[in-house]
Amino acid sequence: MGTSVQVKPLCGVYNENPLSYLVSIDGFNFLVDCGWNDHFDPSLLQPLSRVASTIDAVLLSHADTLHLGALPYAMKQLGLSAPVFSTEPVYRLGLLTMYDQYLSRKQVSEFDLFSLDDIDSAFQSVTRLTYSQNHHFSGKGEGVVIAPHVAGHLLGGTVWKITKDGEDVIYAVDFNHRKERHLNGTVLGSFVRPAVLITDAYNALNNQPYRRQKDKEFGDILKKTLRAGGNVLLPVDTAGRVLELILMLESYWADENLNYPIYFLTYVASSTIDYVKSFLEWMSDSIAKSFEKTRENIFLLKYVSLLINKSELDNAPDGPKVVLASMASLEAGFSHDIFVEWGNDVKNLVLFTERGQFATLARMLQADPPPKAVKVVVSKRVPLVGEELIAYEEEQNRIKKEALKASLMKEEESKTSHGADNTTSDPMVIDSGNNHTSPEVAGPRGGGYRDIFIDGFVSPSTSVAPMFPCYENTLEWDDFGEVINPDDYVIKDEDMDHTVMHIGGDINGKLEESAASLILDTKPSKVVSDERTVQVRCPLVYMDFEGRSDGRSIKNILSHVAPLKLVLVHGSAEATEHLKQHCLKHVCPHVYAPQIDETIDVTSDLCAYKVQLSEKLMSNVLFKKLGDYEIAWVDAVVGKTENDMLSLLPVSGAAPPHKSVLVGDLKLADIKQFLSSKGVQVEFAGGALRCGEYVTLRKVGDASQKGGGSGAQQIVIEGPLCEDYYKIRDYLYSQFYLL
Repeated sequence: MGTSVQVKPLCGVYNENPLSYLVSIDGFNFLVDCGWNDHFDPSLLQPLSRVASTIDAVLLSHADTLHLGALPYAMKQLGLSAPVFSTEPVYRLGLLTMYDQYLSRKQVSEFDLFSLDDIDSAFQSVTRLTYSQNHHFSGKGEGVVIAPHVAGHLLGGTVWKITKDGEDVIYAVDFNHRKERHLNGTVLGSFVRPAVLITDAYNALNNQPYRRQKDKEFGDILKKTLRAGGNVLLPVDTAGRVLELILMLESYWADENLNYPIYFLTYVASSTIDYVKSFLEWMSDSIAKSFEKTRENIFLLKYVSLLINKSELDNAPDGPKVVLASMASLEAGFSHDIFVEWGNDVKNLVLFTERGQFATLARMLQADPPPKAVKVVVSKRVPLVGEELIAYEEEQNRIKKEALKASLMKEEESKTSHGADNTTSDPMVIDSGNNHTSPEVAGPRGGGYRDIFIDGFVSPSTSVAPMFPCYENTLEWDDFGEVINPDDYVIKDEDMDHTVMHIGGDINGKLEESAASLILDTKPSKVVSDERTVQVRCPLVYMDFEGRSDGRSIKNILSHVAPLKLVLVHGSAEATEHLKQHCLKHVCPHVYAPQIDETIDVTSDLCAYKVQLSEKLMSNVLFKKLGDYEIAWVDAVVGKTENDMLSLLPVSGAAPPHKSVLVGDLKLADIKQFLSSKGVQVEFAGGALRCGEYVTLRKVGDASQKGGGSGAQQIVIEGPLCEDYYKIRDYLYSQFYLL
């Protein structure tokens, strides 16, 4: 049998819940995505909690909450300790996304599922890979190779390719084939006949209008609202699709010469843009080429202002404005507060650019028809005063006294266990029985040294009394002085990451201005909440800027990829069943749509064997270089070595004849360009290439196979046996490899 492959959904099948799946390759367990939603409901993670300790590696595909939101909680509470893999943008922007989530909730609730330290700790275990970079596992995962590829949905978004023994398992969710302003389209279509393809049905029932039409409608509705004196709220994610929207607004404002202010408001807005400026190599080819020519960074924003605090927006000049604010779900964050303020004014507009998560305020407002009134809870953090403040301080003092008492008791026990003689045997030990301690040193408890050393200095557990550490100086010297180790003076990447990203040490200090007041403010505070009814008088508009392939495109891509086995996840029950039935008819006969906690075996039906190439055989093989590879045709018989390992041996007699095989990518457009470079007049005519006056090239293939172009293809040369015929044939033989 082939490589053993099992898939077990942990969350996100037959619904739009967060994505999290267990993929086992010959017993090596991958957790592919570790998502949570904006409700942060721990019950969604129960399936994950049962398998977290068995996971060997975690793969993250996108930098949003639905794909990585549960990572800090899982590592803190569920026992997840496996190494994590992602691209650099997913790592950086995912970290900022989780910062923004935490800060948004800490401002309006006693959020304690995870802390900023938990976020930092979780992301410290991330190994960053570049696109198409292979990572080889060892030990339990010997022979398993992973590589990220372009997904096209978010910056750094990934289609994961997992390979073992020549069989590919492709994980491709939330991909986009369309090229956008800041992203290239997905490369999913370049994979042909993988053993297993895991993909989503989220957009299977949706078809999108043309981009130009959609962009025009987007700009027109904004301009109409602003000219009527209204404000526009766009609830957005922290560091994902908002980047495309920012570039759209920058372009439209420049083309239309508009001067209405645009604000991007999140706790990490400035940090997000600063990081994105350094990710140009992860963006579209057009952005890279433009930067090479003009040396101008497309994210040097001219019309969009970055805000990191609601007070900055409140202090902005009066008048029509556009605000992009997190969160997209309207469950928390600045967007929630702004909606409460603006929702009852008929002149304003709330423009949704993505479907709201299930059971969120955004999803409720996107209903058809929209509600006329909604009940919302408005919360804010206020400082404690009066009796509440006194009670809080008394409780804190009680906790400190109990901690001090416990420390003293531990110290006395340690002293008793070592005996009184030890106190005089070590000159570094302070004499606890000294009755001449100065009043300035003695604490209120009369313990002499105790109050000095407990705060900020912890004595070793083996000592009978506090003791300053003593380190022996063992420096090495040579003829030139003290010997130093250059590595001690190299700033490590991890240290740089910690310095740059840690709260209070951001690139330009913006994060500490907004967040430090919340994180580092030790003033006692509480959260007060009240329920309000918002009369929804403003227009509510939904326009699809999610950046996902639509249903028609998904079906075409799946038909081209033509996997041997297909697993469908993440999508409504209706969309999942629709795509399943389509794929059974037009893609492959093995289509699965498992339930939560259902393990399906998608092991390949093909048999794979490891064979040894004998020296006798290889000595007569002639290799020819083709791109990055060297290939050759081999005629051999299967035998066994002394260790009973399969081996390929040379045939005893003459090798049997075989049909000619052209190895290479058969694209008529490439052939046309190649022949033109050789001076041959070439033009397309009726789906074929007309070469000169007499010769025609046609590409033929077995179109009857599922998957379209996945069958055997050939180039047919038609024309009389003349000089041009043989010349063009020789050109083709030089372009491809004839076996």
